[in-house]
Amino acid sequence: MAFYSYIFSANYKGFKEKLKKIAKKEHRSYPYLLCDTYYSILKYGMALTDYLNYEFYKRNKKERKEYAGVRKQNEFYEIVSPSKYKKRYTIKPDFLKDFSKYTKRDFIVPERCTLEELKQFLKKHQTFMSKPYDGLGGADVLKVNSSDIKDLEAYYEECRNNRIFLEEVVLQHKDLNRLCDKSCNTLRVMTFNNHGIPEILWAGLRIGNGINSVDNFHAGGMGTGIDLDTGKLTQPALDKDLNQYTHHPKTNVEITGFQLPYFEEVKKMVKAAALESDKILVVGWDVAITDKGPIIIEGNRRPGFDLVQVVSGRGRIDIMRHVLEELNKQ
Repeated sequence: MAFYSYIFSANYKGFKEKLKKIAKKEHRSYPYLLCDTYYSILKYGMALTDYLNYEFYKRNKKERKEYAGVRKQNEFYEIVSPSKYKKRYTIKPDFLKDFSKYTKRDFIVPERCTLEELKQFLKKHQTFMSKPYDGLGGADVLKVNSSDIKDLEAYYEECRNNRIFLEEVVLQHKDLNRLCDKSCNTLRVMTFNNHGIPEILWAGLRIGNGINSVDNFHAGGMGTGIDLDTGKLTQPALDKDLNQYTHHPKTNVEITGFQLPYFEEVKKMVKAAALESDKILVVGWDVAITDKGPIIIEGNRRPGFDLVQVVSGRGRIDIMRHVLEELNKQ
C-alpha cells in the first residue's frame, strides 16, 4: 500500500508535460507512452519519476527487469534495513550524537537546550546550517548568518516549534571547492554489513550546480560515479533531467578523471561505520571531505537507487541480488 500511496501523491500534471515533450523529441505516440507508464507502474513497480529518469521508454523487457523501482526497493529495505530500527538514522540530531566519532562537528537542538545555550552557539558560529530533524533530499536546509537574527527569543521559539536543529558549517577540501564552492559536494557511499564484514556496494559524487547551496540530485545538483580503486570520477555528470556535463557549468572544471582527496580514508571510515549496526545492514553514507579528512554528514538507511541507476545508465538490481544472496548464506 505504501508504494501506491507514493504513486498517487505524485505530480501528474508536471509528469504529463514532460512526457509530451519526450513523445515529441523521440517521435513516439504520447498516448502509447502514457499507457506504457501505467504498465511500468503495475509490472515493474516504477514511480512516475523513475519512468523519466531511467528513460524507461527506451528500455527493452530484459533491461527493464534489471531496474530497482520504488516497489522493489521497499521490499528490499524491509529485509536489510527494517523500519522498526529506523529512528537512529532518521532523527538527525540523534544520528549526530550516536555517530559523533565520524560526524566530528558541533550542533545544537533548540528544543532540548536553553536560550542561553543557543546564544553561545550563535556566538561561536557566525554562520551555521539550519535543518529539520527528519528532512529528505536537502529540503528546507538553509545556511544562516548569526548576524541576521534580530530577535533571538523569536528565533528560538521558531526552531522549537518547527523541529529545527542547528549545525556547524562543514568547510570542504580546497580541491572540491575548486569544483564547486557554492555547495558542499558530498559523496554517497553505499555499504553492506555482510555478516560482520563491511563491503562498499557503490560510490558516487553529488555536485552542486553552482546556484543552489545544496548538492542534492533533486535540488538541481548533478551526480557521477567514483572508481572505488582510485577515487577518480569515472564519467561526465548528469542532472535529474539527464543533461550531461563534461565540465562544471560554473567553474568549467573537467569532471571525468577528477581526483578526490582522502579517498582511502573515506573507504576506511564508511566501512567502520557500517559495522555500527547489525540491524540496519545497508546504509547510504553522505560524506564530506575537509582539508583534515573525511566526515560523515548523515546515514540513510534506505538509500535510493535513482542516482545509482541514472549514473550507471542501467538497472542495478544486481546490487540487491548480491546482498540478498549473501544474507542467505549461513
